Amino acid sequence: MKKNFKLDYNPIYFMASLGNGGLVVSVFMYLMFLIKHPDTPIPTYDHAYATLIGANQSLAVMTGFVLVAMLYFAFQHLRILFLNQMAFNRFKKTAAYDALKQSNNEVSLMAIPLTYAMSMNVIFMVAVIFIPGLWSVIEYIFPFALLGFIAIAAYALKLFLAYIARIMQNGGFDFDSNNSFSQLLSSFAFIMIAVGFSSPGAMSSTPVVYVIGLVGAIFFAVLSLVLLSLYLVLGFRSILKNGIAIENTPTIWMILPIMTVLGITIVRVASGISHHLLHVELNPVVLFVILGVLVSIQAISGLVGFALLKKTNYFADFVHGAKSSAGSYSLICPGVGTVVLGMFFIHWGFVKTGIVSQFSPMYFVLLLPLVYVQIKTILVLAKVNKKHICNGENCEMYTKTAAQA
Repeated sequence: MKKNFKLDYNPIYFMASLGNGGLVVSVFMYLMFLIKHPDTPIPTYDHAYATLIGANQSLAVMTGFVLVAMLYFAFQHLRILFLNQMAFNRFKKTAAYDALKQSNNEVSLMAIPLTYAMSMNVIFMVAVIFIPGLWSVIEYIFPFALLGFIAIAAYALKLFLAYIARIMQNGGFDFDSNNSFSQLLSSFAFIMIAVGFSSPGAMSSTPVVYVIGLVGAIFFAVLSLVLLSLYLVLGFRSILKNGIAIENTPTIWMILPIMTVLGITIVRVASGISHHLLHVELNPVVLFVILGVLVSIQAISGLVGFALLKKTNYFADFVHGAKSSAGSYSLICPGVGTVVLGMFFIHWGFVKTGIVSQFSPMYFVLLLPLVYVQIKTILVLAKVNKKHICNGENCEMYTKTAAQA
C-alpha cells in the first residue's frame, strides 16, 4: 500500500505545503519591488509581460526566472496540499487522531487553516500575474476572496476554541511536554488569516469590502498577538525548566514568519486607512520604524535559534543525517519570512525614504543576504522533502519502521 508520507502521519505535514506556498510569495517579491507597476498596488500580467519584452535584459531574465519559479512552487504547494488532505482524511479515522485531540498536540490542527489561508494568497498572486486583464475585474473578485477568508477563519476559530475550551474545562495542559514553541502555530494561523483580510482592505475601492477587510485584519492580528504573548511565556517557562524538545527545536524560529506576516498586515492596514479614510499618502518613515522593529525581533530570534539548532546538532541529525521529524518543515517558513520582510524593509525603509537609491551598488548589497537565505531555504526544503514525501515509491516499509521506533 502506498503512503503519501514516509513517516506516520500528523497534521504538521501541512507545513510542507505551506513552505512551498511561502516560496511562491518570496519569489513574487522580486516582481513586487523590482518591476514598475505605478497604476496598481501589485504587479499584474501586463507589467510582467512589458518587462519580459522590454529593453532591460537583466530585468527580463529575472522576470522570466521568477515566473517559472512561481509556477513550480505553486504546483508543489497544491500537490502536497492534496496529499495532505487525503492523508488527513484517513488519519481522522484512527486512534492516533483521538489521542491527538486529547493532548497538547491538538494545536497541530491549526496547520490546516494556516495552509488554506496561504493557498488563497498563492492562488491570488498566480492568477494576477498570469491571467491577462484580471485586474480590470478585481473588484468583483475581492468579495469572493473575503468569503473564502471568512470560511477559513470560521474553521480556524472552531478548531482553536474546541482546543482551548477543552483545556480550560478539564485542565490537563502538559507543561512539561510544552518545552518548545509549537503552540505558536495558533498565532501563526490567525495572523495568516489577518493578512488575507488585509489584501482587499488595502486594495479594494468598494467601501463595504475594504471596511470588512480592515476590520477582519485588525481583529485576527490582535488575536494572533494575544496568543503570541501567552504562548511565548508558556513555552519559555517549560524550556527553561526542562530544556527544549530536540525534534521541535525549529519552532524557536516560528516567531520569524509571524513577524513577517504581521509586518505585511500592518503595511496593508496602514495603506488602507491612509488611502480610504485619511485620503493621504502613507508616510514611509513610520513604516521604516515599524518594520525596523519587526526585523530586529527576527534578527534576535534568528541568532538565538541558530545557536540552539547548532548546539543540538539539529541540522546534522534531522536535515542531513538519518533522523526524521515532520517538525523539520518548521525550518522553511522562517527562511521565507526573513526574505519577505527583508524585501519590505529594504524598499519601504530604505528606498522609499531616500536612504538608498534603487539599483545602486548598496541596494544590491542589501539584497544579497536575502538571496542567500532564499537559496538556502530551497535547498533545505528539497532535503526535507526527500526524507518525508513519497514520490511514486512504496513507503509501507518506512511506515513500519517509524511505528517500530
